[in-house]
Amino acid sequence: MKIVIAGRPNTGKSTLFNALTGTRDALVHDRPGVTRDTIGGVVANRDWEIMDTAGLENARTGIAHDSTDMAVAAIAESDAVLFVVDGRVGLTDEDLNWARMVRRKTKSPVLLVVNKSESASRMADLNDFYKLGFGEPVLISAEHKRGFDALYEFMDKIAGENSEKKPGNAGNNSRIKIAVLGQPNVGKSTFVNRVLGQKRQIVEDAPGITRDTVKIPTKFYGRDIVIMDTAGLRRKAGVTDDVETLSALKSLDAIEKADVVILMVDATRDIENQALGIAGRVYDAGKILCVALNKWDLVEPELRDEKLLKLKHQFTNSFHQIIKPMILAVSAETGTGVQNMFRRIYEQYDLANATVPTSLLNRIVEKLVETRQPPMSRLKRPMKIKFARQIGRHPMRIAINVGGASDIPESYTRYLRRGIATELKWEHLPIVIEYKKAENPFD
Repeated sequence: MKIVIAGRPNTGKSTLFNALTGTRDALVHDRPGVTRDTIGGVVANRDWEIMDTAGLENARTGIAHDSTDMAVAAIAESDAVLFVVDGRVGLTDEDLNWARMVRRKTKSPVLLVVNKSESASRMADLNDFYKLGFGEPVLISAEHKRGFDALYEFMDKIAGENSEKKPGNAGNNSRIKIAVLGQPNVGKSTFVNRVLGQKRQIVEDAPGITRDTVKIPTKFYGRDIVIMDTAGLRRKAGVTDDVETLSALKSLDAIEKADVVILMVDATRDIENQALGIAGRVYDAGKILCVALNKWDLVEPELRDEKLLKLKHQFTNSFHQIIKPMILAVSAETGTGVQNMFRRIYEQYDLANATVPTSLLNRIVEKLVETRQPPMSRLKRPMKIKFARQIGRHPMRIAINVGGASDIPESYTRYLRRGIATELKWEHLPIVIEYKKAENPFD
């Protein structure tokens, strides 16, 4: 079941979305028009898809026009609509106009939700809201989570009448969660629209269009995924707006929630230190990283080999956690290379979710030690590597028991990491090696 939250700007739709989903996925700010894209989620403790839409505005062109178009499309495809108005402001002409639109676009049930109703003394005349034609209004406070029983009663009734489950409701936990990060205007939303096969994200030739982290369940190239489009990340010195600051924090938070991060860079420009900083966060979080060289079709053919080699060199020298960075050329505009990228991502995801047999891991480590013995410790004592086992995934975490001295230098750890990664085809995955002091059986 798909439920859509709709209404004019600044009525508290995003606050209601966050309250119903039990998340902070929708960006909330006092400024009208902060939500631009349609954001999907799941109602907490239910299997219902719920969507937060941009405020409905009468705009002929620009971002507000595109946002309203996407909101109207979501309403037309909904199974139920929560039409939200502001109880403090009272009924407005815009409310009346958009209520007429909702009645034209959908035959689905509509619940009139009067938000910001926590104070009776500050409420407008409730009788006016009957003019909207949606029947008796339900009074709530999204901020204080009051009056929600009536919302759940409405949604329960619709769910009972609409027993056929639609795609994108349950099962999100089994989907591969893929976050798309990068600086502004590198083509993230164009890429997401390419994967979805439809315009779900606003695309403009200007930075800062996407503000929320938008999670969209879909199926692409044979696998169920949740793709997350994020706000562009600029250098801190360039951020002066508090909405942009909140957007950036949500973008970075998407790293923790993702299984895979696609770091999108503009192939026509040089890689910036900020992109390397984002990559460092991804590796530190133990996530699979794929660097997407977008706009590759605009790079002169004679410059491509040199650009790719330089970029791989930058990443290899910057991060000890990774053996071989996964850097792939794509064009979000034309679709070139996109399917190949997801094929490679799925391969790495499957590898990262496997557990290597302990016997195999020990054979690999024994062979590496035989080829190159650990150096003597600072106290000139021999180091003995005795036993290895995998103790974690995301990142791939290997525990190695050592006897004698345990101050194994980083250079030897890098040797072991590279050898293990090569044998197990883990070159693109973050690997952490931990040493544990072997217990003396006579102690």
